Amino acid sequence: MTLSIRALEAGRLVGMHKPAITYMRGWGKTHDSAMIMFVIEGGDAPIVVDTGPPSDVDQVRRYHGYTLQQTPDERAPAVLRAAGIDPGRVPVVVNTHLHWDHCSNDHLFGRAAIYVQRRELEYASRPLQWHNAAFDHHPDLEPPWRAVGNQITPVDGEHRIAPGVSLVPLPGHTPGSQGVLVETGGGRYLIAGDCVDTYENWEGDAAASHIPSGLFTNLFEYDESFRVIESLDCQVIPSHDQAVVEQGRFQ
Repeated sequence: MTLSIRALEAGRLVGMHKPAITYMRGWGKTHDSAMIMFVIEGGDAPIVVDTGPPSDVDQVRRYHGYTLQQTPDERAPAVLRAAGIDPGRVPVVVNTHLHWDHCSNDHLFGRAAIYVQRRELEYASRPLQWHNAAFDHHPDLEPPWRAVGNQITPVDGEHRIAPGVSLVPLPGHTPGSQGVLVETGGGRYLIAGDCVDTYENWEGDAAASHIPSGLFTNLFEYDESFRVIESLDCQVIPSHDQAVVEQGRFQ
């Protein structure tokens, strides 16, 4: 068994203010944020990590203030179909966290067990007011994870979900953020969720070894999560970097 990871693009948020991605850095600059679904292949069945944004660009603009560029071929059902994946037959989905752009297509995976950290479920149920939008808390919206609540498997901490595939808690961006550590034929890769938005976040700058996202719940936990990643002896795959889409496969 040789595992590999495929990055599937599900659109992009264009013209985001850069400090939303790189904490307190890039004032006056913008960033185009790739929306990525990951598929771990080579095991008994594909494992999907994060299910991307909704296919309603007006909803994204109205409730989140972002401009989502998404062609018909980049909508989740089409992306999966082009990749040869029948979402109805996927047995396992991982949400690295429950922000709207990472779980809005969970409903497509009707037979999957959906792995989420218990801390994330608890916080997503009652976030602080400043985080309501990120979790789709609005009188006119239902958070997407609620529709699949009976499929969610809550986990506490590290958890092995398949041979060569493990969950690693990475709190900070949200209380229950997690990464997925994958043992491929070419080495260990970490799908880092929004603990690491872009390669710039991981590589840091002259002032800091790593740079958090501009959206977080706890910077002390965020810092510790960076130390955890450093200890894993792995290559990091960010969640919103166009370079990830361009590489396409990690193996």
